[in-house]
Amino acid sequence: MDNKDSRHNVVEADVTASVRIANGFIAALIFFAAAAGIWRGLTSSAAGTGALVQGLMLTQVVLATAIMLLGSLVEGFGFGLSLGTRWPYSRNILSLLIHGDPEAAHRVVATSLGLIGLLLVVLDPSTATVTGLVLIVVTALFGMGTLYVLAGRAPAFVHGTHGFLAYGVLLSYLVGFLYPDINFLAYLKADIALHALLLAVFLGGMTTGQRGFGQAIGEFVKPTTASQWVVSAHVVAALLVVGTLGWLMPSYPVAFYLAVGQMAVGFLLFHGVNLRPKAPGAVVAIHQAMVLLITLAVVLPLR
Repeated sequence: MDNKDSRHNVVEADVTASVRIANGFIAALIFFAAAAGIWRGLTSSAAGTGALVQGLMLTQVVLATAIMLLGSLVEGFGFGLSLGTRWPYSRNILSLLIHGDPEAAHRVVATSLGLIGLLLVVLDPSTATVTGLVLIVVTALFGMGTLYVLAGRAPAFVHGTHGFLAYGVLLSYLVGFLYPDINFLAYLKADIALHALLLAVFLGGMTTGQRGFGQAIGEFVKPTTASQWVVSAHVVAALLVVGTLGWLMPSYPVAFYLAVGQMAVGFLLFHGVNLRPKAPGAVVAIHQAMVLLITLAVVLPLR
């Protein structure tokens, strides 16, 4: 990779008080991931390796959630190109991490997720753990691609696929933790609500990728640009999520009402992107948190 070219794409962002507060919340979530894993391992009815695997699976679920929230902070506060197109690390990544750069934290925590994923495959080579590790690796590669999307050198499809795969990582460990006797791929194939949700996630990532770094979408009634057409498709997908969850009622009541509320959050995010295209703010993280809650609300009722 051309280091000079990578440096050229660096876009500096400010670590404001809001960023520090958000980072503090994520740090607490990462601490909780470790604590929850230890607690689960110690209280599990399984013994030895089985208890360790259950603890690590829970840690992976929380870490995957934290990584996606970190990604939303990266977008929301303008850190998408704070390391340029250098991947996975730069020589000053630890310094940036200490100073509160969420993109640096995103990559470091993702590395931890990958190492634990590898350990889980060694300890318990099941469908869930193997699928989880494969998805982590592929997601990381597409994560590199998102940098080139933001730099205007790769298609938006790459960004959308990265988001889609990231949710796949979360779901593989979540389903593996909650339902260890169920094949993850069979579960995913059978859950219609997740199909609609993952389509919306993909198109949400496409929306971010299509507008590029620091570009507004523009207010519109009839779409005229590629960004506006992608936004329109994303809105249709979001309505499909609401319609699917409504059709499946009363199976997913919490997920349904969260999805309805998410439409309002999405409206605020759209205007936030147009008002402050380089750094829309915390509304991006709120939008991501709502999607994560909908995902949890879809999977958890079966327990």
